[in-house]
Amino acid sequence: MLAGAVMRPSLPEFCSLGALSALKPLRPTNKGIGSMIFWRVKPLDQILQAAAKKSLKRQLGPVQLTLLGIGAIIGTGIFVLTAEAAQKAGPAMMIAFVIAAVVCALAALAYSELASMVPVAGSAYTYTYAVMGEALAWIVGWALVLEYAVAAGAVAVGWSGYANGWLAYVGISLPAALKTGPYDGGLFNLTAFLLALAVTALLVFGTSKSAKVNAVLVSIKVIALTVFIIYAVPAASDVHFQPFMPAGWGSAFSGLGVLGAAASIFFAYVGFDAVSTAAEETKNPNRNVPIALIGSLAVCTVFYLLVGYGAVGVAGAQPLMGPDGIPLIAGTEAFVQACIGSVALVCSKEPLVNVIQSMGMPNLAWWIGTAAVAALPSVVLMMIFGQTRIFFVMSRDGLLPEVFSRIHPKYQTPHVITIITGFAVSIFAALFPVGLLADVSNSGTLFAFMMVAVCVLILRRTQPDRFRPFRTPAAWIVCPLAIIGCFVLFVNLSLKAQVVFVVWAAIGVLVYLAYGYRKSAMAPGNSPR
Repeated sequence: MLAGAVMRPSLPEFCSLGALSALKPLRPTNKGIGSMIFWRVKPLDQILQAAAKKSLKRQLGPVQLTLLGIGAIIGTGIFVLTAEAAQKAGPAMMIAFVIAAVVCALAALAYSELASMVPVAGSAYTYTYAVMGEALAWIVGWALVLEYAVAAGAVAVGWSGYANGWLAYVGISLPAALKTGPYDGGLFNLTAFLLALAVTALLVFGTSKSAKVNAVLVSIKVIALTVFIIYAVPAASDVHFQPFMPAGWGSAFSGLGVLGAAASIFFAYVGFDAVSTAAEETKNPNRNVPIALIGSLAVCTVFYLLVGYGAVGVAGAQPLMGPDGIPLIAGTEAFVQACIGSVALVCSKEPLVNVIQSMGMPNLAWWIGTAAVAALPSVVLMMIFGQTRIFFVMSRDGLLPEVFSRIHPKYQTPHVITIITGFAVSIFAALFPVGLLADVSNSGTLFAFMMVAVCVLILRRTQPDRFRPFRTPAAWIVCPLAIIGCFVLFVNLSLKAQVVFVVWAAIGVLVYLAYGYRKSAMAPGNSPR
């Protein structure tokens, strides 16, 4: 299927053939609820023409793009959230890894079809705009702030745990108040704050430079995880997998059990869709975007399962229970107190390092910690990268101020929004704990993934003859399963994360009514930027 896409025309060739002029935009076919949903639909040809008018430079090849995907995926989820997942599900977190991987794979297939059809920046926001209209597109774009910006903060916090451990190993110890944020017993997470600012500066200097740095960092992460697997998997003991499911499957809104762990560990796979946000900066995107999306997800899934098996098998992963026999919620006062003096995996800020240390290999543990310190910034890089490209396109559509889509004359990057986003991420990282940030991020991500799957199905019915360089196989099975899977994981997030999502969406609606509704390029009397 992918091979066949190589023989198809590229986007410039596709446009030059006059195909775009023959494409018919989706219009409301009835009044009432339908017309309210499909309101201000932006035709796909108009999206492509707007992108060509004010576009980013195409400079990323298939290898770079796949590495960007791997760099965005492998990170805090496996290096840090392994402990969080263990506290929610115990050894059964292995099932959680599989559930999250399956849901992401289904979503990736849907993403691949739309990203190859519409190879411009904007990801789920752009796709929704072209299919279901401006109002829903705005909500999706607003929700993507949770996926990218909040996720970047979560990764920075996860990185700080390894960084503080590494600094202590070399004889540098920060005051306790500067190691974690106020919700983790500290005051201000200095290392996480500084990392976010450093990555922001790198992104301002250019996508190509960032991609080259990212390629090196991805190699470091892959090598570190490979070494961990080589040593940990053979040493795994079956005894550490008993009891296998101490918290059961969990229940809606509890955030516990296998499904609760899957909802959290979903964060470990988030990032593959960042590949689609780079479509506008990719050479031959019709072919390379689907390859990078599916390839990066497949590689990371194999690593996750092997690393998870090794960690549980060597160190054990039994959760700390409360007096009611239910696992304590990570990040609460009760959990913090229970972890004092404990060497349990679920209490660790750097779980992979602790697993190797428990095997009596402190030097190897130090090197793995060093690799995490060196490589995790690549995930922060990709998350901020994705967020700025979403805002860039929303600004280009008139839904955000024009200054957000200004491109630096020398570096050819959207520098204004990159700086604003980077500063916001640094504040998130300095003040909030990794578990809360990850769950909040997942809420926005799952909503966006559901919308992408819906868009694929709608386009299959409304524009069946449209050229699709990549077609989602068995779309009427894959996409509904993706929607159901995302919904199940959403309701199994913590109640706090769900409330944050609803409040954030409500704020987004107010912002749209106050600004985007009037300033939109689709509004009467306005013209595309």
